[in-house]
Amino acid sequence: MHYHEERLILGEWFRLYFIENEGMAYGWKFGGEWGKIFLTLFRLVAVFFGSWYIKRIIDQGYHKGFIICAALIYAGAAGNLIDSLFYGMIFTGSEFGGGVATIFPEQGYAGFLHGHVVDMLYFPIIRDFPMPNWVPFIGGEPFTFFQPIFNLADASISAGIITIFIFQKRFFKEKEKEIKEEDISAISKG
Repeated sequence: MHYHEERLILGEWFRLYFIENEGMAYGWKFGGEWGKIFLTLFRLVAVFFGSWYIKRIIDQGYHKGFIICAALIYAGAAGNLIDSLFYGMIFTGSEFGGGVATIFPEQGYAGFLHGHVVDMLYFPIIRDFPMPNWVPFIGGEPFTFFQPIFNLADASISAGIITIFIFQKRFFKEKEKEIKEEDISAISKG
C-alpha cells in the first residue's frame, strides 16, 4: 500500500489506513530523537522483563486467564519492539519515493533503534460529527469518534490490559485464598 492509502473493509467504519508511527500506541510519542531511543529501550526492557515474568507466573500457577492476558501484552510489546529496532534499517521510508517502501535497500530510512511501527487498523465509527460550540476545547470543530490508527500489537496490549482490569477479582482470587491459607497455617503453628 502507498503511504496514507486507505481501503474500506466494512463500510465506512472499518478501514485499512497505512501509516508509519514513530511513537507508541495510538500515535502517542515522546519528542525528538532521544524520545525515540528512550521508547525503543523501554520496549526492550519491557520484553526482557515480560519473558521473566511470564515464566514466573506460569511456574507459580497463576490463573490461565491472567497468563493469557500477560502473554497478549508481551506479544504486543515484542511486535512493536521488532519494528522499532529493525524496520528503519530494512525498508526505505514510505513517505519518500512514490509512497511505497522497498525492502532491503542499500540504506534504510533510519538506523538501529529508530524504526517506525506500521499501523493500519482504523475504526472511525462516527466521522466529522459537528461538536456544539459549548463543548470546551473542541466546540465547533468536527469530531471523529475513535480516530487513532493502530496495529494488532497495540490491540493485543490494550486487550490484555483491559481484560485484566475487568476480570481482576477472578484472576487473583485463587492467589489471595492461598495467601490467606498460608497466614492461617502460620498463625496456628505459632
